[in-house]
Order: sequence, then C-alpha cells, then structure tokens
Amino acid sequence: MSDGEPAAAPARAADVEPDWQRLHPATLALAIVKLGPRSLNFLPALAAIGFAGKWAYVVPALLAFLLLSLLVAIAAWLRFRYAVTDDAVVIESGVFARQHRTIPFDRIQDVSIEQGLIARALGIAKVDFETGAGGGKEGDGDLDAIGFDEAQALRGAIRAWRSDAADTQVANPSGAATEGGGEAAEDRLLFAMDSRRLLVAGLFNFSLAALAVFGASMQLFDNLLPFDFNVFNPVDWVDLAEGYGLDNWVLAHRWVAGIGALLSLLVIGFASGIAMMIFANWGFRLVREPRALRRTRGLTTRTDVAMPVKRVQAAILVTGWLRQRFGWHELRLQSLASDGAKEPDHQVVPFGRLAEIDRVLAEVAMPRPGPGQTWQHSHRIIAIGPVIGAVAAATGGVIGLILGNTVGWLGLIAAPLLAAGALFATRFHLWTDLGEVVVIRRGWWKPKTTLLPHASVQSVDIKTDFLLRPLGLATLVFGVPGGSALGAHEIPAIPLAAARALRARILQAGTAA
Repeated sequence: MSDGEPAAAPARAADVEPDWQRLHPATLALAIVKLGPRSLNFLPALAAIGFAGKWAYVVPALLAFLLLSLLVAIAAWLRFRYAVTDDAVVIESGVFARQHRTIPFDRIQDVSIEQGLIARALGIAKVDFETGAGGGKEGDGDLDAIGFDEAQALRGAIRAWRSDAADTQVANPSGAATEGGGEAAEDRLLFAMDSRRLLVAGLFNFSLAALAVFGASMQLFDNLLPFDFNVFNPVDWVDLAEGYGLDNWVLAHRWVAGIGALLSLLVIGFASGIAMMIFANWGFRLVREPRALRRTRGLTTRTDVAMPVKRVQAAILVTGWLRQRFGWHELRLQSLASDGAKEPDHQVVPFGRLAEIDRVLAEVAMPRPGPGQTWQHSHRIIAIGPVIGAVAAATGGVIGLILGNTVGWLGLIAAPLLAAGALFATRFHLWTDLGEVVVIRRGWWKPKTTLLPHASVQSVDIKTDFLLRPLGLATLVFGVPGGSALGAHEIPAIPLAAARALRARILQAGTAA
C-alpha cells in the first residue's frame, strides 16, 4: 500500500455475512410423516368428488394433494436458514413472504430440546428459544429439526455466553452484583427416578379415565371382536366358566364372578397408570445448573427443559389421601417460563419423599413450614354451597317419595353425607405466614400446599359478599405471574383485619423488592 493511499476501514460486525445453515435433511422425513394426519383435512373434498360420481378422480386427486404438500415442504426447507453469531441467533424463513428474526442471547431465557420417537431414531431434535416477550407463549423462536449434538452445542454456547456476561457484570466494580454471581459452577443432580420408582409411582397412579376409555372402546368395537366378552360384566365371567364346565360351581358361588370383574378393573387401572408414568417420566432427571433447574424426561417423546430459578413464582406440593399415608408427594413449580403449551407449570418431582422435595425447595428459597407451625383456619361458611346442595337433594327426595318414587330415598341418604363431607372438608382450609412466604393448605382427599413468596405476588385483592360481610370476613385472592393448572391462589373466609394486615405485609415486600 502506498503512503498516499487511504487505509481501508475494518469491516463492521453487522456487515459480515453470517454463516448460514439449513435444518437437518431429516426434516423432510418428518414432513412426509405429517402428511398422513394432514391428508385427513382433504377427505371432505374427496367425498365431494365421489358423491359427484367422479370416483375415478379420487385417487389422482389424493396423490396430487400429497405431491403438492411434499413440494411445499421441500420449498419451505430450502427457504429456511439460520445462523448463530457471537451474540444472537438469526432465523430467515418464508417461501414467498420472507421473515427475518434476530434473537439476541441476552433475551433468551430458556433453550429447550424436544425429541419425538421418530426424531430420536433419526438423531435430530427440536430446539425452542423462549425470550419471555410472549409471556411464555410457544413460538418465541424455534428450529424444528437440527442434529441432536448440534442442538446441545447451541444450548451450551448460549449458556456459556450468559455465564461470561454475568461474570463480567459481577467483576465490574461500578455495577451491582447480578443474577448468576456466586452460584456453583458445576451441575448437581437434585432428583432422579429409576425403574423401580416408576413402577411404584404407576401403582399409585391408578387411572379411572383409562377404565372409561377401555369400557367405551369395548362397547364401540364389540361387533369387530372375535368373541363376545366384557371383563367388567360378572355375567360374562359365568359364561366363560361354562366353557370349562365350571358354570354350576360359579353360579353357586356368585361372588367369584364379582371378584373376577373387580380384578379386571384393578388390572386395567393399574396397568394404565404404570404405562402412563413410564411414557411420561422415563429417565427423569432434575439437575441444578448455575442459573436454572433442568428437567429431562420421556420415553417416546424426550423433553429437555430449563427453568430459570429467578423466574420461579410459587411452589405447589400435591399428594393424595393414600399417597400421603405412604409418604409420597408431587412438587410443581409455577414459573414465568411455562412448560410448553401442555402445562402452565413445571412438574419437577413427580413422585418423591418430603426430604427429596425439600432439597428442590431449598434451591428456590421456599422452605416448607415446620411440624410446630401455627395454622389459621378459614371460616366454616365456605361449606354453605355444598350444604345448600344437600338441602336441595333432601327436598328432591321428599318430593319423589310423595309422588310414589322410591328413588327419593337416594336423595335423603345422600343429603346428610354431602353436608357432613362439606363441613369436614372445612377443617383442611388452612393458611399461615412465614414472614417471606405465605403458605396455603386445602383438601383432604387430594391435599395441596401452595408456597407463595411475598416478592412474587403482583396483586392482592380483598373480596367480600353478602354472606362474608356481616360476619366480618373476606377472601384474599393473590395475583401471581405465570398461572397454574391447579387453580387460583386464594385464602377464603378469613377475618377482614387479618386479610388487610397480610395484604399490607405482602405489598410492602413487593415495594422493597
């Protein structure tokens, strides 16, 4: 270069063309698999062609539809590309209308990896980027199918970038310590489920819904079966015994047929519970990373989801009447990072002991109340609804008997049981304030304990009505971001003065935070 020639300006980062990549070619195989369900949408058109008397055109029309769908899938794959820069993921998509999306690393709150059965066979995975801009909605950004190793490497690169950024801010004396400073550098296993635990959990996951589906299926496909037998019907057990010359003995001992039908119910219920537990939680692992809790699980569909600890809003401990007797519980965490489109909260311990759950709660700073904790009760007025229902049932029973219908006795028998059950359930509506966490308990058949940190509560509403107001009572309703599948968080029918004092403490904690 001569002395008089000006030096060339260095290329700016924004002017450098990214290293564009395409999705894995196996994406096309997934597109072919999806053609089956999508072809069902074309059935009305095929039926219209057939009803018009053009049956010769049905098969060509279906083949043309499948070919066109495949060409569209190929075009979409060719026009989709992505690049990973030093600090962002860039995605371009669209066949005719192009869309350019840039997702900076510092906006990515979660990178989840999901593998279906076919994807696992092909060695690919779907990667979802959650930025939090959509309130946890699905579709903040995703890569439908990239190599599984590549997906893990991408997640590791984003995680390393965020860790470096956090370390830089912590080392900066002019800035305050940020999230991530002082956390452990190594991952720690918090909870796992082996095959024995899955089997025990499945036995406690007895499924009445599976019994209903099985019974409905037998009724629906009864004419297609090579035999006429209903495992739920004791009469069919008698017919079965007749084939072995045992009909007279079974008729003399009718309880045997009843036991056979009951055993059928139990076997189907337990088998379906075990199957659902294995499919959902096979290889379950909960790992504590420097900034998040990472959960991996699934037999046919393998999911890998990270939940930032700082985004956890509440903890929900649930169990059952029988589970509790054996010391088994389930833990869910309500978070701003929702668990995909299926669950608004995260199941982090599907089936564990309280000691195992306490280790997880310690990571999110939400301790459970101790055995000596003092609890407050809701007023028994909360049973007014079921009691009114019981009175209505008794009234209906009396009217039925007056009209000569003996079924009215059912209403008279059920009424006191409903009223007694409702009044008994009020004993299990409890709450307490631990200073930084509000704890709410309710339920005796399916007990549920909710831990609400004061700092997570965005709003506290005091509600009264014509029943609560004369008694000086109110219901506290807590607004917590994220939402839960297990219902709203509230403390019903407590003294108005206690409700106001608790609301003041929570709002003061939120202001300080």
